[in-house]
Amino acid sequence: MKTAALLLGALMTLSALDAQADAIERVAPPGSNFPISQLVSVPASATLTFVSGTLPDVADPKAAPQTVAAYGNTETQTFSVLSKIRTALQSQGLDLGDVVQLRVFLVGDPANGGRLDFAGLQAAYTKFFATADQPNKPTRTALQVVALPLPGALVEIEAIAAKAP
Repeated sequence: MKTAALLLGALMTLSALDAQADAIERVAPPGSNFPISQLVSVPASATLTFVSGTLPDVADPKAAPQTVAAYGNTETQTFSVLSKIRTALQSQGLDLGDVVQLRVFLVGDPANGGRLDFAGLQAAYTKFFATADQPNKPTRTALQVVALPLPGALVEIEAIAAKAP
């Protein structure tokens, strides 16, 4: 009986260690509360889902087509894109909390002297990540590009989501 109890205890410990080994781990940047992870470790047992570059929807149908006015400023466009990514993920049984990496491509905003609008990106981003409802933070790269394939678009985002068993 004692041997069976020891064996059961050992199996439970191994099970707990195995479950920890299958967890997705997120590491914040040292000494920072910036709403991204510096590192995300995804176990080999996780399923990865790659989301293609996603562009914004028209925000103002009355504005001239294919203009920044039609799609909105960087904040409006980022909100649109992240909403579309969330919908795509949800169609696969995932959500934004499963995102482990984002790549953000920003066109310089004419209203910002041709520079990318990082504050606009952050304003929309923080409505989706590092919130009380959704505390998970992906790694993220944001960079300025000359243009995107959709005239008037200031934002394109691609994502990688991971779901551990």
